[in-house]
Amino acid sequence: MSRLNSKLLSILKKYSILFILIGLILVISILSGGVFLRITNLLNVLRQISVIGIISLGVTMVIITAGIDLSSGAIVAIVSVVVASLLQSPTAADRLFKGGQPWPVLPILIIGLLIGALGGLINGGLIAKFKIPPFVATLGMMTFARGWAFIYSEGRPRGSLIPQFEIIGQGSLFGIPNPAWILLICVLITHVILKHTLWGRYTYALGSNIQAAIVSGINTNRYILLVYTYAGFLSAVASIVLTARIGSGQPGLGMSYELDAIAASVIGGTSLSGGIGSAGGALIGALIIGVMKNGLDILNVSADFQQVMRAIIIVVAVIIDVRKNIKRS
Repeated sequence: MSRLNSKLLSILKKYSILFILIGLILVISILSGGVFLRITNLLNVLRQISVIGIISLGVTMVIITAGIDLSSGAIVAIVSVVVASLLQSPTAADRLFKGGQPWPVLPILIIGLLIGALGGLINGGLIAKFKIPPFVATLGMMTFARGWAFIYSEGRPRGSLIPQFEIIGQGSLFGIPNPAWILLICVLITHVILKHTLWGRYTYALGSNIQAAIVSGINTNRYILLVYTYAGFLSAVASIVLTARIGSGQPGLGMSYELDAIAASVIGGTSLSGGIGSAGGALIGALIIGVMKNGLDILNVSADFQQVMRAIIIVVAVIIDVRKNIKRS
């Protein structure tokens, strides 16, 4: 019997965050009278959490290295306005007098992804080469990218995007929204990187003990650059999805997204001390935030109170993380 209890406790501990998600879904479903479980609403939740989920994957890898990334939301903004400005549908006047045609979608997507990756590369370079603390380096990038988003767009949104681009965020495949498919692909890629490559193994080593990693001969600077570049790349992916979904590029887009992504990562079991985290955990963390927000909207809970609830959940998650680290040490 004691062995059975021990096994049950082990399962509960290992999958505790998944059980919390299931419990949250059940509670909200009961309180909403089953409204939450309607197919249209569940698909809407998937669509809503896709952006934060994608960003949280990159943030998770950064936190595993014992770093932090505060620039995610600002990178979302700068990529959004650049991509949107190049993919606006030409007006009748443009077609008549300029022969105007929008750029092909694929090259613009590549430009957007490169902008995001470049932002992450700069973050990684400041941290790896110049030894600037991650908080300061990414805070600087956050301010810089947000400022350039407003300068480039002149503070105005860019709308009227071509349908071939908007389908990325508004279309669906087999009844599942395209953003959810993109999130799933990003989760699988990140899982493979973390669990089945040297890059992933060294990422965990950086967060567990960077001095030991250096002594072991790991090129720590290279892998810090890779991790932050990947985080910037995923922020650009999220930006493209969001811009296509709302049909416009806005310089104010992505405000506080970095905080939601960090919250999703930590709720999903990533340790702020580094060395622990997973792509699946980040996904579940994003789902918990999305389910909670959607459920509270259905229950007509005010946005201000939702902020309070989110803050409580983040603090509780950090407390649990700290207690785990104390026990581990």
